Amino acid sequence: MIRYIRRAAACCLLLLIALLLNAARVQVLQADVLDDNPANRRKNIVRYEQPRGDILVEGKSVTGSKDTGEQLRWERTYLQGPLYAPVTGYASQTYGTAFVEAAEDAVLSGTDPMLSPLPLWTEITRKRQPGGQVATTIRAAAQRAAFTGLGGRRGAVAAIEPATGRILALVSSPSYDPGLLSGTDASVANAWSRLNASRSQPMLNRAIRQTYPPGSTFKIVTAAAALDTDVVTDVDAPTDTPDPYVLPGTRTTLPNESSGCERASLAYAIRVSCNTVMANLGVRVGLTRMRDTAGRFGFNDRGIRIPSPVTVSNFDKEMTADQLALSSIGQFDTRATPLQMAMVAAAVANGGDLNRPYLVESTSTRSGSVVSQRGIRTYQQVMSPSTALRLQRMMVDVVENGTGQNAAIPGMTVGGKTGTAQHGVGNSGIPYAWFISWAQKADAGQAGVAVAVVVEDATAVRGEITGGGLAAPIARGVMRAALS
Repeated sequence: MIRYIRRAAACCLLLLIALLLNAARVQVLQADVLDDNPANRRKNIVRYEQPRGDILVEGKSVTGSKDTGEQLRWERTYLQGPLYAPVTGYASQTYGTAFVEAAEDAVLSGTDPMLSPLPLWTEITRKRQPGGQVATTIRAAAQRAAFTGLGGRRGAVAAIEPATGRILALVSSPSYDPGLLSGTDASVANAWSRLNASRSQPMLNRAIRQTYPPGSTFKIVTAAAALDTDVVTDVDAPTDTPDPYVLPGTRTTLPNESSGCERASLAYAIRVSCNTVMANLGVRVGLTRMRDTAGRFGFNDRGIRIPSPVTVSNFDKEMTADQLALSSIGQFDTRATPLQMAMVAAAVANGGDLNRPYLVESTSTRSGSVVSQRGIRTYQQVMSPSTALRLQRMMVDVVENGTGQNAAIPGMTVGGKTGTAQHGVGNSGIPYAWFISWAQKADAGQAGVAVAVVVEDATAVRGEITGGGLAAPIARGVMRAALS
């Protein structure tokens, strides 16, 4: 009898061990797999059982949370959603997160262990803290001026504080209300389908995720390369550029929109935007040095984050001489985001030093204790201070006497460069109107804002589209608002 009891006890012990091993397998080895299983709703239920932290602009919340009383209890809301959508992105219970909502999700959702007074213990226990706050660098007046200036037309605006890299405005138009995507009901799916199917692409963040041929605004990059390599030593001296100018190795003549470009000086070529002079200078600088200069401004860098990733701006690494000539005036395959061109203007305004642009100033707990603080980070010494000074003078001349007079602001020093970028097969598309600029108060020691504006206006008369006509007035409004 005792023998059978022993056998039964041994069998029960084996079953107990097997049960414990299976529990360990499920709870330890398969924990992450089961957590991430789409059929497991516990993770989502826990995620939305408390309000999400807020995104701040100048200390004021532009986001909120709504108690729905549903299983996924707290739903994201947005104040002035279309205005700040390119900054905040969306936080959807159905479609996930984007932009700042995605980049700072751990803080906003309360899962960042640094929100706790005891981070290590929180990491072990996986205990959630109240959602933290994310303070942005956006200046409300500049953001609204950019949004109003675009007026629903396709385009984008990026504004940077040159001395720090803070992004003061980031606008994409047309925009959308992120709150339409917050919940889980049929209206959310309908809104998602409608927004993604729209020909105007309101969910595309044109400021950091769309690249355009920069047109004549890229001539500032070419001028920097020509000055730093001593291809040009005197900005007022005539160049050896003929008009008409035949692209090297071809029979194609490059046209000018302005007169007086034959053998024109660099200063004159920037003032009235001579294609021939700048194309010729780009060829004389050479592919290697042009590519290196463009790279110092940020072109071809796939690692730029603000903290959301920024689409890479392109300057081809291999080109023939005629392609280099076109690339030097912002055509051929040269493409840039509006943020990239704001970086070009910021580098000139800041004496040749380019700081990394950033959108998040700091993160903090819900009670206000700082979790992280963003500091100034140098990106590149793009050009020599003397080159930057000469470019500043030429850009001021553009606004005072050239193609950018619509950007002038009384009582401020403003430098700018217009651009009208051709695109499409055989340049058949409606041109893009560009303007890059910077502004400095009369009593300030340095420029306070650098701006890039691009406008895709399909309703405008093709022959009347210019950066000075469409984009410069928008830049003027943003600069005035940023410095007021």
